[in-house]
Amino acid sequence: MIVDIHNHILPGLDDGPENWEETILLAKQAVDSGINHVIATPHHKHIHKHHFYENDHSMILTMAESVNQLLKEHEIPLNVYPGIEFHLHENIRNDIENNLEHFLTLNKTGKYLLMELPCSYYPTQTEEVLYELQKKGFVPILAHPERNKILRKNPSKIYDMVQRGILVQITAGSITGTHGRRLKNFSLHLLDHELVHFVASDAHHYTRRKFELINSYEYIENNYSSNYRKYLEANAIHALKGTDFKINNPKFIEKRWQYFFLYNHPLNQVSSQKV
Repeated sequence: MIVDIHNHILPGLDDGPENWEETILLAKQAVDSGINHVIATPHHKHIHKHHFYENDHSMILTMAESVNQLLKEHEIPLNVYPGIEFHLHENIRNDIENNLEHFLTLNKTGKYLLMELPCSYYPTQTEEVLYELQKKGFVPILAHPERNKILRKNPSKIYDMVQRGILVQITAGSITGTHGRRLKNFSLHLLDHELVHFVASDAHHYTRRKFELINSYEYIENNYSSNYRKYLEANAIHALKGTDFKINNPKFIEKRWQYFFLYNHPLNQVSSQKV
């Protein structure tokens, strides 16, 4: 059972597939790679290339049901579950207090909530917002922190968040190198320090930002251990079911060594020499 907890397979809701045909192609790609369960997580309260995406939970539930029916008709063995990628926007505290129903958890279990930060800055209210969500009973999962330039310079912030119960999801393409050496370096350092709880595809399209989850798992198994891969695969199943799992103890990051996260990781140097 392979579960991908973060992708944009639902058509017409954000910067993922534009139509049903593209969704079918993306679903086939997922199945061909070995994935059989995906949690669809369209953007919410997110601005991308002058487009503002605001997808309420009822719309997502309806679309996920429609996609499942479509895949069944085309005999594509992929199960799609509802979720959301909630952007940490400036008015999010108002949503927490007055619109809590907007916070659609992964597979509607009421537990795991996928949150994303802006890429170019680190909101000053980040820690407070995540803590407020925890007080409401959610377990926040921080999506692709390797893309945030402030966190790349201050990885100890990620360590501190994990110590407070925040979970971390790295994008598969960041591990394989599809998204560039800089993100790969940082992601590998996070893996070294046991600061990764999930790997997910963040797939958007069948020709770009594809389903690379299995490739990343194979990379982790070959360069770390099969146990690390099994741990990450099992965690995704727990996220789907809304059940608890054991969190590995992260390795402390001394602030004076933080800058090493910006330098080439030994594994990345080896891979570049092979090319």
